[in-house]
Amino acid sequence: MRQIFFILFLMLSFCLQTFCQKSPLKVGVVGLTHTHVHWILGRPKDDKIIIVGIVEANRDLALRYTQQHELSMDLVFSTLEEMITQSKPEAVTAFGTIYEHLAIVEKCAPLGIHVMVEKPLAVSKKHATKMAKLAKKYNIHLLTNYETTWYPSIHLANEYIKNDSIGKLSQLIIRDGHRGPLKIGVNKEFLEWLTDPIQNGGGAITDFGCYGANISTWIHKGKKPVSVTAVTQQLQKENNPRVDDESTIILSYENSKATIQASWNWPIGRKDMEVYGTTGAIYSDNRTNLRMRLAEGYDGYRETFRKTEERSAPYNDPFSFLASVIKKEIVLAPYDLSSLENNMVVMEILEAAKLSAKTGKSINIK
Repeated sequence: MRQIFFILFLMLSFCLQTFCQKSPLKVGVVGLTHTHVHWILGRPKDDKIIIVGIVEANRDLALRYTQQHELSMDLVFSTLEEMITQSKPEAVTAFGTIYEHLAIVEKCAPLGIHVMVEKPLAVSKKHATKMAKLAKKYNIHLLTNYETTWYPSIHLANEYIKNDSIGKLSQLIIRDGHRGPLKIGVNKEFLEWLTDPIQNGGGAITDFGCYGANISTWIHKGKKPVSVTAVTQQLQKENNPRVDDESTIILSYENSKATIQASWNWPIGRKDMEVYGTTGAIYSDNRTNLRMRLAEGYDGYRETFRKTEERSAPYNDPFSFLASVIKKEIVLAPYDLSSLENNMVVMEILEAAKLSAKTGKSINIK
């Protein structure tokens, strides 16, 4: 009889364990004014996450997006407090203004609710420091989502660097941006805060400078630059009267350099990178296309082309990745692109870049 009970106990334990593993992560979406929110609202349904609540005070915007993605307005709440009380999310994703990230962490961290924010981590180093302290105190994951994190070409480029395929790294050139928020036709709810120096923390230097700072920190394995030098301009004063729309950030490391060109003035949208070593160069042209040139003689080279395949799950999707981290199915690598430690360095770089552009001086990093 005892043996039968023991076997039944083992079977029950196995079933419960299997259920817990397959149970989707309950996620709340906080804010709809960042149009990257379509990424989570429109993703195909799977067993990784389930949206249990949406926080948006603008009912017209909420109605528009729920209808577009065939979601129920019953999911929508006016405040974060209401959504947490009634929906009990295990994690939230932030798709409002960057300024709001701190308040979200202040509310969620003490309740043990994990947070993923849309890039960048915060509007300032001061906000980021408060967020990091709360995340560590209450033992929650605080991740930052970048579109380029899921580009297989970026990851292949980094593998080539680590394998010494182009010799010792000497410099990175990272370019991100588009024609500008107004010119590409972002909706009014997004435009209102994207061009606000308080709500967004800056213009192009914040919106797109964070990509380069994030990737450079990752490729340099968490090393901080020795100094940061930046120049900003307003080339579309009529469209972006309160913020910069053109920025160049130079990160000087001990043995290398990174140049970040973050702009709202490109004629085409772009997220690409050039990597230079002592014997060759890598060009990550877009999400999938990668070229490598190995030097031959003075100005000759041998070029190979790779069209990279999408990364395997959960490394191909931010929300599956979030669920896997929280459920301890995977462990974040040191200075992972999504990690808090990487993005604290990003905030330090952006803060120094804004100060450099304002003062006209290079800023030394401690």
